[in-house]
Amino acid sequence: MLRGAALRVTRPRVAVLNAVHAHPHADTDSIIGAVRRELPKVSHQAVYNSLHALTAAGLVRRIQPAGSVARYESRAGDNHHHVVCRSCGLVADVDCAVGEAPCLTASDDNGFSIDEAEVVYWGQCPACSTADNS
Repeated sequence: MLRGAALRVTRPRVAVLNAVHAHPHADTDSIIGAVRRELPKVSHQAVYNSLHALTAAGLVRRIQPAGSVARYESRAGDNHHHVVCRSCGLVADVDCAVGEAPCLTASDDNGFSIDEAEVVYWGQCPACSTADNS
């Protein structure tokens, strides 16, 4: 994947890419923890640099729901959306509701050439809903 994106293959980049694939919607601290299990001496900066390079290359997607820290996922380029639990912060993927990326057709694009839409649904995950009803 790295070579296909014209990126140099380094141990930190491979470890970060593996961590993002293994932990969807993980925040930076969680990714650093996962990478350090594989590369104990990796620096914070090496992880940040890797995340930046992977995001810029389109191999990783950075999301940041309102009120949340940045999170990273390997599902990039398909214009999917997210649902976020207001109680525990759990994030899950949500495909476009109808057809292929209908949200890219805005009611008024104001002259913009739209290539991505970001929709975030908010609510409570099943575990938090059950806990509230107990």
